[in-house]
Amino acid sequence: MLRIAVEGGGCSGFQYQLDLVDQAQPDDLRIERDGVAALVDEMSLVMLKGSEIDYVDELAGAEFKIRNPNAKSSCGCGVSFSI
Repeated sequence: MLRIAVEGGGCSGFQYQLDLVDQAQPDDLRIERDGVAALVDEMSLVMLKGSEIDYVDELAGAEFKIRNPNAKSSCGCGVSFSI
């Protein structure tokens, strides 16, 4: 499963942490949509509310992209953001 967390750091204040895991942590919430499950801890859920996560496979490479409506700005690499 994909585990998504928000941590302090990065060039904009917060950064996304994405990991592939076999099982959930005790404080993880399981979110499912269209048969796909993701795990998010309760603290990160507040900053990720309303976000869309997409897996994009392009010529330049494959990656997860997060569209976060709570982010007021983000860095050029798309990994860090501010609220």
